[in-house]
Amino acid sequence: MSPTRQHDVLVLGGGNAGLSLAGRVRRDGCRDVAVVEPEDVHRYRPLLSYVAAGMATLDDLSRPQDDVVPDGVVRYADRVVSVDPERSVVRLAGGTELGYGDLVVCPGSEVDWDAVPGSEEAVGTPSASTSYLPELAATTWSMLSSLTAGRAVFFLSARHVPCSPVGLKPLFVATDHWRRTGVLGAIDVELVVEAPRLVDDPRADRELRAAAEDYGVRVRTSTTLESVDATDRTARLRSHHGLDTTHYDALYLAPPHRAPGWIADSGLATAASDGFVAVDTRTLQHVRHPRVWGLGDAAAVDTMPSGGALRRQVPVVARNIQARRRRTPMRHYDGYSVAPVTTSRRKLLLAEFDRDGVPEPTSRLVDLARPRASLLLFDRYLQPTIYWRRLLQGKVS
Repeated sequence: MSPTRQHDVLVLGGGNAGLSLAGRVRRDGCRDVAVVEPEDVHRYRPLLSYVAAGMATLDDLSRPQDDVVPDGVVRYADRVVSVDPERSVVRLAGGTELGYGDLVVCPGSEVDWDAVPGSEEAVGTPSASTSYLPELAATTWSMLSSLTAGRAVFFLSARHVPCSPVGLKPLFVATDHWRRTGVLGAIDVELVVEAPRLVDDPRADRELRAAAEDYGVRVRTSTTLESVDATDRTARLRSHHGLDTTHYDALYLAPPHRAPGWIADSGLATAASDGFVAVDTRTLQHVRHPRVWGLGDAAAVDTMPSGGALRRQVPVVARNIQARRRRTPMRHYDGYSVAPVTTSRRKLLLAEFDRDGVPEPTSRLVDLARPRASLLLFDRYLQPTIYWRRLLQGKVS
């Protein structure tokens, strides 16, 4: 049975990764590019942390999906059910089968509530929330800003969370708010981080720890959230000291994420990739299927997923699709990633590093790992404009 439609380059996922890549390969001369994306609303997800910090609204980050799909790119408003890489066929929920010359798999990741029992029930109450779901981002700030006394716990998972350090934005904006309104002394603030550091840039890590100390935040690293009891408002934590339980009046979660199940079911994952697309971490080509590529949150690229990482990954995949066809040398992705983190409502720093945790600053003249008002203005106001007008159209270097 032949596919219903055939496309030269087929992209699975219409988020930042998928549209940026589709726009880039169109600009490189490919005339037949299609994207599969079921959501009719496109969201600039980095602004969700600002929504959770009371500095943006959902309207600021939302556009109709068809308005942002790059010119000349076909969109299928359907869900992927499976991929058959041996036949080079993608099957959609509506029954359509799509063939491809090259396939780019970048559907993003999803919250893995099962990884922390009780967490999904907790965010259904007024005392817990997250910025990783649009419908809960706004309630996060309502929860935090209304707290005047008690205990606030912030948990950042290290398990495939897209740009997990941005979970510090609600923390630092909230503590800034509590200080300005005179209630910070009545609130016990605890930051629980699953990773050994707040960020993998040692300079930025020092700055963020100093900011936490200034606000009186207790920081616990290398600590896992085992479970949450929404009824008792308690969180069960595990560290090298063992297990302990802490009470909360407000709980913020940057929860573990997982890849869509059809990736592993389609044979695109390996035992080492934890359900994510198994790729060569340099070329981003699939380890077994040379016409399949992965990038973004759904790919096992051995570095922190982030929008900044995509600015390096997208050109690599676009060029390597052509390199495979022409049998020329491929470009390499160096593992660069970046986390923009506020230290107050007025200042922000950039933590930039590679997959080995080595700092990789983009500026040699200005230390971007130090909090600056100009960086916050860029990240909150200018970067979204660049995203809508340039990045989604594939205009990335």
